[in-house]
Amino acid sequence: MADKNDTSEETIVIKKYANRRLYNTKKSSYVTLDHLAEMVREGQDFVVIDAKSSEDITRSVLTQIIFEEESKGHNMLPTKFLRQLISLYGDSVQGFVPGYLEASMDAFTKNQDGIRDQMQGAMAGAPAIAGFEALAKKNMEWFEGTMRMFTPAAETETGPAEAKADTQETSDVELGDLKVQLAQMQEQLSKLVDKS
Repeated sequence: MADKNDTSEETIVIKKYANRRLYNTKKSSYVTLDHLAEMVREGQDFVVIDAKSSEDITRSVLTQIIFEEESKGHNMLPTKFLRQLISLYGDSVQGFVPGYLEASMDAFTKNQDGIRDQMQGAMAGAPAIAGFEALAKKNMEWFEGTMRMFTPAAETETGPAEAKADTQETSDVELGDLKVQLAQMQEQLSKLVDKS
């Protein structure tokens, strides 16, 4: 999202009033958090400005959208991830986290089409699962490699061989979890196909 000082003609300005109502200045209409979530999914760029103070509050509104989605049962943020993220506030690597998370999401987004293809292939048969697992493993390796850049202390305390073994065990467990989740998703997709 754009910063207040970096708004372009394509950036839609949303004003948030004291009564918590959100106003889309481009369409001259009030919107809800659900509307803003849909705008994000459609790739529309917007900035949210506090109507009274003119402060850019886009980040807090986006966080509120995530909270709303999570409370509706659309859980995408694992508890372990949330705990790890919270523990990084105030840590010496806090400044690196936003860039790392942004790079991680960029990599995931680039692979998103491949993941969709694999999921569609999963409906047709099991061979697609192997491709999905390979893609998941590739993403996990990339994440782990990036995390090692931020936590070199783990290797010095336990020794490189032990740290590598711990990482491999964690990777195997996470891959196993992904396989279980994929099997559950495939079962749900099969039920949906059977209903139609």
